[in-house]
Amino acid sequence: MAVIQLPSTVLKIGLPVPFALRDASGHLLVPRGTMVATETQRQQLITRGIYVDENDSEQFKKALAGKVDSMVRSNALLGEIAKAEPDMSEMGGTAVRKAVGDPISGWNNLMLHASSLLHDPPQSDFPSRVEKLDRDLLELLDADTDASLLTLIHSTTSEVHQYSVTHALLVTSICELAARNLPWPAEWRPSMRRAALTMNIAMTTLQDLLALQDGPVTPRQRDVIDSHAIKAAAQMRELGVKDELWLRAVEHHHASPPGPLKDLPPMLQMARVIQRADIFAARLSPRKMRQAMPAIAAAKAAYLDENKKADEAGAAIIKGVGIYPPGSYVRLASTEVAIVLRRGLRANQPKVASIISRNGTPLGEPSMRDIRQKAFEITGGVAPHEVKIRLNLHRLLQMG
Repeated sequence: MAVIQLPSTVLKIGLPVPFALRDASGHLLVPRGTMVATETQRQQLITRGIYVDENDSEQFKKALAGKVDSMVRSNALLGEIAKAEPDMSEMGGTAVRKAVGDPISGWNNLMLHASSLLHDPPQSDFPSRVEKLDRDLLELLDADTDASLLTLIHSTTSEVHQYSVTHALLVTSICELAARNLPWPAEWRPSMRRAALTMNIAMTTLQDLLALQDGPVTPRQRDVIDSHAIKAAAQMRELGVKDELWLRAVEHHHASPPGPLKDLPPMLQMARVIQRADIFAARLSPRKMRQAMPAIAAAKAAYLDENKKADEAGAAIIKGVGIYPPGSYVRLASTEVAIVLRRGLRANQPKVASIISRNGTPLGEPSMRDIRQKAFEITGGVAPHEVKIRLNLHRLLQMG
């Protein structure tokens, strides 16, 4: 990977870094959006050297040029212009602002790219294509996490024809949010996200078929399912993937054992988070032969391990997305049905809007409800198939 060195002045205490920062060899130091909390952290990064890839470097140069142009127009002194620095909030901001303005289009475009990549992996530049997809996903997720979850979960619960791609993007997003609640080195997270994106690459077409299949899995299909993790890792090695954490997490994403994460090697820790996120997302997704579960049932399935004990990876997922994640449905004490718009300060206190009245008829316009009021407390989850109305997703995002 070609990298360009940046001046140390781009690092500001108390502000998130605008780009993924790398060392001189291109290895990730910290992901984009990581907060520089102390001067000690800032100096440690400066000592390692601050580099970004070529795409981010171009955005830095454009932001710097814009700052210089603004200072020239305002007749600033030459000495001040020589010390010009781009506004941190503007660096890399064009795509983010666009995503905030229309997350639905952003995620739909990402689904198209992901579908092409996973259904027909390119032979020449597969690793870089996955890394680009990963960066774009992280940008959308960070631009508005709740809008992203609302868009992805609504798509997951209402559409079965793009199951494999929607599932991959949702699982990856859940993994990233869960990892932010774990004491992991920052460099693990890109490997884990890329593993989550590609874990089913050896059975992508079969995944789509199974979502629509109205009969049981055949013995031949079972063989593909049982061997897909090993085959996926082998296929990606042939396609040029060198990241062993990525590859090993894919190999073990159905075989990572329960128990404390700290007792497991890194690839099994990542595989464990992917495994629990996979379960959570799958329970939210309908298939021809299986109805989707309410979000609270999906959360329970992720939280309890194979021995019905609390799972550390599952707990991190619940902290990340909530018991009632955006896009899921809940029943209120008023007997109304509401859709979750945003996570709350607590996992069980989301922001919701009623969409079905107490007599079971659709509301003409979604209505915000304060679940802190006794009349509108959440009494349980509602499965997607129970909500037989078409929702205006753009309107819901505006309300959130």
